[in-house]
Amino acid sequence: MASWDNKVLEKAAKAKVLLLGGSAGSSRLIFNLIEQLPGDFPLPIIVVIHRSRKFKSEIEVLLNSKSALSVCLAEDKAELRQGYVYFAPPDYHLLLEPGGTFTLDYSEPVFFSRPSIDTTFVSVSDVYQDKVVAVLLSGANADGSEGLCYIQARNGVAIIQDPSDAEVKTMPESAISLCKDAFILTDESIFDFIKGIKKEQYF
Repeated sequence: MASWDNKVLEKAAKAKVLLLGGSAGSSRLIFNLIEQLPGDFPLPIIVVIHRSRKFKSEIEVLLNSKSALSVCLAEDKAELRQGYVYFAPPDYHLLLEPGGTFTLDYSEPVFFSRPSIDTTFVSVSDVYQDKVVAVLLSGANADGSEGLCYIQARNGVAIIQDPSDAEVKTMPESAISLCKDAFILTDESIFDFIKGIKKEQYF
């Protein structure tokens, strides 16, 4: 599906978390989105991008200075909170415990990746079931496809970047092949959908 209606936005407004996953070619879109979201955006955000521990990164510091939201690396035992954007740290899988706290995991890479998008998507879906909104973006491998399908099977909102907009098409194309009923949205539509999530519309 390439479009949505108010019922889908209403479902998204009742979610507990927004997940963003991507690899090669996804960073610019993720950064632009985070910079544009208001400080009262109703969902905490978890971002999983493939990052190497070999290279120092100040992504979170830079984004925190530009965003109305608080941007940080997820830390072990930290609690998921509204108003925050949590990036999975390099070289660790990021899991969510039933009480809404993070756990960092050093198990084997998935699709040669640690952090793994699949691992986080599945873990968060196990905690929040149908109250998850997940977006899978550009990337060079199939990580995230099974996790997105897992979320969709539990009646969460599953969104895939339109491959025609993706810098690297492998990841979204893999997800489309597995998640037949996921929303396939252009970059502009992804922005419009996420920015349209407002709790006060429905409560």
